[in-house]
Amino acid sequence: MGDHELVNGGVVRPSQNPETNKMITALVVDDNMINQTLHRRLLQNMGIENQAVGNGREAIDVHYSGKVFDLILMDLDMPVMNGIEATRKLREMGIRSTIAGVSSHSSDENIQEFVEAGLDDYHQKPLTFTKLVSILRKINHDS
Repeated sequence: MGDHELVNGGVVRPSQNPETNKMITALVVDDNMINQTLHRRLLQNMGIENQAVGNGREAIDVHYSGKVFDLILMDLDMPVMNGIEATRKLREMGIRSTIAGVSSHSSDENIQEFVEAGLDDYHQKPLTFTKLVSILRKINHDS
């Protein structure tokens, strides 16, 4: 069996995280409520437990509280703490989750800085089923 199996007319069920043998969990970090809802529904439709926070500072706080995620979908442009700062801080904290940057309007320079902060993957918004499957494959291969 591959990283994902198609069942029930194309619904993807992600495989278990090979390190933990548990279902994949995700954190959506985005200040835009519409994007949060879209990303959470896409993850839920794939059987991925997830929660959302509104900025990078909240993402850091969730990790300080002891929560651990296999995947973090990180927006770039957010108030309080942007995705670049949050990604850098999470990596400094030793967080090994796959962090995928997702943004709608960023310059090549911003994207490069985002990647250098510790991203594992980057995708332009909107996040689609195909893009998410690509990100999930990275979790299974890079964990």
